[in-house]
Amino acid sequence: MNRRTLLLLSGAAIVAVGGALLIKPAAPPAPPPSAAALAFPGLQQRLQSAARIVATRHDGTLEIARRGETWVLPAKANYPVRQEKVRELLVGLTELRLTEPRTANPELLDRLGVEDPTRPGATSTLLRVLDAQGGVVAELIIGRRRVRTQGNVPESAYVRRPGENQAWLAEGRIPVDSDPQLWLDRDIANVPRERVRRATIARTGQPPLVIARSGEPDGTLRITEPADAPPADETALDEVGRAFEFLTFLDVRAEAEAPGEALGEARFDLTDGLAIVVRPRRDGANLWITLAAEGDDEAARLNARWRGWAYQVGDWKEKAFAPLLSDLRAQEPPAPEAPETPAEPPRPQ
Repeated sequence: MNRRTLLLLSGAAIVAVGGALLIKPAAPPAPPPSAAALAFPGLQQRLQSAARIVATRHDGTLEIARRGETWVLPAKANYPVRQEKVRELLVGLTELRLTEPRTANPELLDRLGVEDPTRPGATSTLLRVLDAQGGVVAELIIGRRRVRTQGNVPESAYVRRPGENQAWLAEGRIPVDSDPQLWLDRDIANVPRERVRRATIARTGQPPLVIARSGEPDGTLRITEPADAPPADETALDEVGRAFEFLTFLDVRAEAEAPGEALGEARFDLTDGLAIVVRPRRDGANLWITLAAEGDDEAARLNARWRGWAYQVGDWKEKAFAPLLSDLRAQEPPAPEAPETPAEPPRPQ
């Protein structure tokens, strides 16, 4: 082998070694999130004894309680919350992992939003899961979320255990909301207007009012009682037919605590043998309703949701649930304006 060949081989070896050094990382890669320590090892089993979830902020406390297999809001007369939201929170706690230690300086905790939650103006939330005797199942101070723009990257937040100064960056989803309204399922019903065949309105102090659909499946609603009713506004009648379309509530109370003055009763006869009785109440500017269904299995499912509750709905729904005859009357077109009479020219003197 001549000298030139040896030099060429030596140069190729140097290039290969250099490339290998460039490809090799300078330090071992960080462990994947799945290798990080769980924030609450063995929590899944202990959650079987969970009876309360309490989220505390400087401006108030949210409590969710377990009643049998259902989670409810004690502040709303034990109205059921969104069960999937509770499951998401509890599962998130079982999967939460502490990936990176951060500051342990008490004076810097507010920068991560994990300061004392009871301090005025604090942004942190103290989340506690308790058993029936008040024992702690899990507790954590939750601070600022860390926003990441990459796709398929787990959510993360800064957290701290109560009684410790050490803050952590944790990966996982912990959807805790201190506003009770965000836990409520506001849907009451969603019945298509085509199913409403007849509405009988018995409003206090008013003559009976009956609105019925003509025989065709897609027939229009019209006033059938009183027989001498004036021409009706089609849009107003349509609002009666749409009374249960995407019906949601603003607030909820126990039926026994329904406020205001009763306005009467309205019965809606629908297809498939279903009937819904609505009892509206006026409380100042607010409208409250109670509902009861009559019929077969569908009525039983609706009553299981409605029984024992009074719902505050938009005040505009009064014209759907308890309209007056004047609310349904077609508006007369405005009289045409008389043309202006041109002024007479001044007479010569």
